[in-house]
Amino acid sequence: MTKQMGGNMVSNTKIIFFDIDGTLIDMKRKQISGKTMEMLKRLKEKGVMICIATGRAPSALPVFGDIAFDVYLTFNGSYCYNRDQTIFSNPLLTDDVGTIIKNAETIHRPLSLATKDRQAANGKDDDLVEYYGFANREVEVADDFEEVAKEEVYQIMLGCRERDHLSLLNGVHRAKIAAWWDRAVDIIPADGGKGIGIEKVLEYYHLNQSEAMAFGDGNNDIEMFQAVGKGIAMANASDRLKEAAYGLCGDAAEDGIYHYCMEHGLI
Repeated sequence: MTKQMGGNMVSNTKIIFFDIDGTLIDMKRKQISGKTMEMLKRLKEKGVMICIATGRAPSALPVFGDIAFDVYLTFNGSYCYNRDQTIFSNPLLTDDVGTIIKNAETIHRPLSLATKDRQAANGKDDDLVEYYGFANREVEVADDFEEVAKEEVYQIMLGCRERDHLSLLNGVHRAKIAAWWDRAVDIIPADGGKGIGIEKVLEYYHLNQSEAMAFGDGNNDIEMFQAVGKGIAMANASDRLKEAAYGLCGDAAEDGIYHYCMEHGLI
């Protein structure tokens, strides 16, 4: 059950993790608003660390004007880094990548592999194209797909339905599904997720859970909320995330995080 908190409960916040799609960026506008940009700048001015926590690849991160985030958790926390170095790297097992590729073939689905530097697909369908479109990206069908599959793959993306999940993971040793949309999934290491990434970041900066806060909207943010002291769900969030949240804020389309931070004395 969600819990509401007063301004005194956020006064010790030293670091905030933000999901991107449906949280910092409204899914329809697909761009950050002026108020959200102002909120991020004011948090930094107050000495609060701001961090991205997303399923996107590093190469698919949007540009937020002149704002530099302190830390980036990409691939749902499987690859975390700051401006100076890698904090945490957790790729999929190469054998699992091969098995998932074969499993996807059995359900007649193309998929996209994400390495640290690129994303390469063995085909595309409407679901995968639309999934990429949320980040204003296009699916790259790669001639060297088989070679990419031998590299360090951090995440696999493909269109499917919930009924396909078991088939996709058949014979896989160390991978799981992270989903925030009902027509596609991200497949990540079983011992990964935004929560693990946040734990590594807090450990790196010698911060504790009570000093951390997060904003999100999808089911893949549940583990993120469990890793921080205060997880705040958007009004447009999934019901499951709202149930796991410490509190609620307004819709991403209505600058919900900006107003929440104003009301609770964060900015």
